[in-house]
Amino acid sequence: MSTVFYTATSLDGFIAAPDNSLDWLFQFGELEPNTFDDFLAEVGAIAMGSTTYQWIYDHDFSADADNTQPWPYQVPAWVFTSRQLPVIAGADVRFVSGDVRPIHQDMAIAAGKKKLWIVGGGDLAGQFYDAGLLNEIVVQIASVTLGGGAPLFPRRVDPPLKLLSARTYGQNFAELRYGVLPPRSANDV
Repeated sequence: MSTVFYTATSLDGFIAAPDNSLDWLFQFGELEPNTFDDFLAEVGAIAMGSTTYQWIYDHDFSADADNTQPWPYQVPAWVFTSRQLPVIAGADVRFVSGDVRPIHQDMAIAAGKKKLWIVGGGDLAGQFYDAGLLNEIVVQIASVTLGGGAPLFPRRVDPPLKLLSARTYGQNFAELRYGVLPPRSANDV
């Protein structure tokens, strides 16, 4: 089992626009080919932040949604939040808060031999990194800049990530895959 932060980012390093919108990403339509479907088939549990969950809810489930969609995941999802969020009927969503370590243990049990996917956001992925629980970062870099918003990974990474692969997809995306080494502690310096 490995814990993977798989996400998309703008060229200037933001995963969401200043208003937390992901609309900038959908202007590209479906990428063919891409690695997402194969990756998703390997996922056994999901972690997401409250802003990501709220965006999914607002766009696909709320009464104001233009085109309601079914919950897109067949595996349990843990939503890390410090606030009350709406519930999506029929979705295996577990609202949690606090330290990621004990929750990661529950997620690992649910995932079995499959991957644990950190959907978003960057700070949540950073909390897994800080705890020494993040194994890989896969980032799709889009050919747009946002000028601000939610940062990709608001942490200093030391030692550096290990580049595992780099690929292009279509005319607008590059995928970088990194292995994560355990963070250095103050005692290592």
